[in-house]
Amino acid sequence: MLITGFPSDVFGTNCYVVAEAPGEQCVIVDPGIGVEKRLDEVLAEHRLQPAAVLLTHGHLDHTFSVAPVCGAKGIPAYVHPADRELLADPAKALSMDPARLFGGRLTYTEPEDVAPLTDGEAIVIAGLEITVDHAPGHTGGSVLFRLPAGAARGWEADEVCLSGDVLFAGSIGRTDLAGGSMTAMTASLRDRILPLADDTIVLPGHGPATTIGRERATNPYLLEAMRPAPTRGL
Repeated sequence: MLITGFPSDVFGTNCYVVAEAPGEQCVIVDPGIGVEKRLDEVLAEHRLQPAAVLLTHGHLDHTFSVAPVCGAKGIPAYVHPADRELLADPAKALSMDPARLFGGRLTYTEPEDVAPLTDGEAIVIAGLEITVDHAPGHTGGSVLFRLPAGAARGWEADEVCLSGDVLFAGSIGRTDLAGGSMTAMTASLRDRILPLADDTIVLPGHGPATTIGRERATNPYLLEAMRPAPTRGL
């Protein structure tokens, strides 16, 4: 399996490309701001043909280039229904209008072909079987994408998890924006992240790759999620 990625020009959002092998179809995960040129270079380098764009959630730094990428390639975008409205109006998750955020220099457009992601489903695209886990907290529609690691990058692991802004190396995504919830995030960490095997490779929405085992041992938010709930006396 081929997995490659690079950070976007703005906010350092990781954009990933996943395929069975060079020369095959692929999926693009989270095409953020200013990724189009670099993305085309990656696709050409590995002779890949995009089949779909997958979105871990609806924040603008992960979705900004989804419409031009999907339009140019004639492919659909997949997003969880709870974040669908953010593809139409990303300002709903921001404290200001996107045009003000970028000084009016960048224009966001909504993709035409949008398909829903369902919790627990295994979608088959480009020859890849990708399991979708709904993991709200950062946004209401945040998801994880899990797939077999295979021989990708020589990893000795059974599974790869593209975690979006649910889990980072040493941290988690913020929960103070519209649609965020620390209570929901803690539940997602406990019920979605912690059950994963220690050797699972985590490819986050920002920052370097890590493993579940490393985060289980060192990430303060996972350590907190592992604590038993306090009991109440009579």
